[in-house]
Amino acid sequence: MDAERLLSLAAKVASEHRTQDALKTIVQGLAGMPGVALARVWLAGPGDLCEECHLRAECEDRTQCLHLAASAGVPRESGEDWSSLDGHFRRIPLSYPNVAEAAAADGAILVKEPGEKNGWMARPEWMRSEGILGFAGHALTSRGQTLGALAVFTREALSDKDSERLKNFADQAAIAIANARSFEDLGRAETALHQVMNVVRHHLTIVDGGFQTVFSNKAARDYFGLPGQMKPMEFLETVTHPDDAAMFLEGVRHASSSGDFFEMEVRMRGGNGEYRWFLYQLYPVRDEGGHVFRWCVVRTDIQDQKRAQERAERENLALREEVDKLSMSEEIVGTSAALQGALARVLKVAAADSTVLITGETGTGKELIARAIHKRSKRAGRAFVSVNCAAIPKELIPSELFGHEKGAFTGALQRRLGRFELAEGGTIFLDEIGELPAETQIALLRVLQEREFQRVGSNQSVRANVRVITATHRDLQAAIDAGTFRSDLFYRINVFPIHIPPLRERKEDIRLLVEYFIHRFASKAGKQIRHIEKKSLESLEAYPWPGNIRELQNVIERSVIVCETDTFSVDESWLSSEVQKVPPLTQTLVTQEKEMIEAALAASKGRISGPSGAASKLGVPRTTLESRIKALRIDKRRFQST
Repeated sequence: MDAERLLSLAAKVASEHRTQDALKTIVQGLAGMPGVALARVWLAGPGDLCEECHLRAECEDRTQCLHLAASAGVPRESGEDWSSLDGHFRRIPLSYPNVAEAAAADGAILVKEPGEKNGWMARPEWMRSEGILGFAGHALTSRGQTLGALAVFTREALSDKDSERLKNFADQAAIAIANARSFEDLGRAETALHQVMNVVRHHLTIVDGGFQTVFSNKAARDYFGLPGQMKPMEFLETVTHPDDAAMFLEGVRHASSSGDFFEMEVRMRGGNGEYRWFLYQLYPVRDEGGHVFRWCVVRTDIQDQKRAQERAERENLALREEVDKLSMSEEIVGTSAALQGALARVLKVAAADSTVLITGETGTGKELIARAIHKRSKRAGRAFVSVNCAAIPKELIPSELFGHEKGAFTGALQRRLGRFELAEGGTIFLDEIGELPAETQIALLRVLQEREFQRVGSNQSVRANVRVITATHRDLQAAIDAGTFRSDLFYRINVFPIHIPPLRERKEDIRLLVEYFIHRFASKAGKQIRHIEKKSLESLEAYPWPGNIRELQNVIERSVIVCETDTFSVDESWLSSEVQKVPPLTQTLVTQEKEMIEAALAASKGRISGPSGAASKLGVPRTTLESRIKALRIDKRRFQST
């Protein structure tokens, strides 16, 4: 037996992925070698033809036997069809000598000089007529399991070396047969899986590790009108809605390279040319080593849910429009010129998507103004997220605003979305913006400039479609001069400034606010309050309200709680130790105030804010000083050149 030809045949058998093809290649390859008359392979199987078997009388255990699985050879005179799997030896008992013995012994049998005296020949006349001079039988064993036996009949004498070479070939052939069976099992499993996938209404696609389509189920093929085999990225570029394509394709590419799960709601065009909403999910399938060798794509049709959501939004829009006029008057109460001027600016900027900076003392209602802007904007149907930067520890602000990844720091046990992601598509209100630490100011500047940010512990950018409204009671210009606030961030947030006047500058609104708060808190307490004590109202109007509307609200709520009649009154000790009843300024006081302000302006060369500004010299907030300059009609520009 030629060693090189056996090695070449073994390689050819190993390339077969179907068991029958592997068996056919084995016997035909051996039968074509010089000196070989007949090659056969028997495989172990159940006892299925016991009543018809020619060797049943010699079979003790009829539960299992050897089945003739492949045969090939060239007869000399008999004219028999040696490729046939029928005949006398189509089944061999496991106890039968020679072939079965070789399989059962997990070894080999070599007959160098066959003859009648050996006692094993069932058909000696056949051997004489065909000139059979040698026989070798070898077990086919793979992973400790005997698959069957290989038998070779030759017209040349066989040597021990020939038997050894055939034994090596039989070992390789057994592995090839086992692998072919595994491929067939896998194929049957995939076929069954595909059949299951085809009855599922979701779109299911299997993609290999190189991101090439392996299979798409019937629902996907029917919707898109495309064949099962397609290049995924080209397909996605073709069917994705233009408004969704950039972000969606970027997400898919990132997932395919990183091996991460990905999902997104996206519109895709069907074969009829119409777009529908789908929840697109991309699941990685990993092998034992953790490497992605398959991707499972699931597309769930959410068109009906989207349409229901849109209908609900339209219905809510009608309701919002109905109550919209009331909402501002209910939350932001007042008719003073100072307040109406601020509200006019709210109406102007609401429809735009510009960044707004709201300034004003503590308690003036800056968040109410921010909410009013959001309600009248095109983002009204999405989230309004409020963040008080002063109420969060500085070391936690980045995580609070931008979120963090699992393990980003001690205690980060899982991924957490930040406020910017929660506000996606809507508005985020950053109150007390002046309290942001320097490193967070840089991150916020990036959001405003590039519309993206990174979670703490991640180097991946997240897109931010969010309108930013900020507020502060601090003098940001002074903070810039002191080096605690970035000037470039200030210019970014100060696109459209709105100043909320303090309550002491809108005295005429106090009565309206008192009536509003009395009604609110009396309704909650189940009380009927029909009158307001005149003296209490005068005290409320005379008090300077350093805490502004928040302080007024607290005083009214406390007074309603203790009120036992239908007439509202206030304990004046709650306002101050000495209730300030300040009469209108006389001309003398007005003149004195004007002179003090002008002197401070002259000393600061017309500068209002900053450590050397007039506001600092007078010990009053910048906004208050500017309000008084305007009221007193002082031309501050004339001091800038002195």
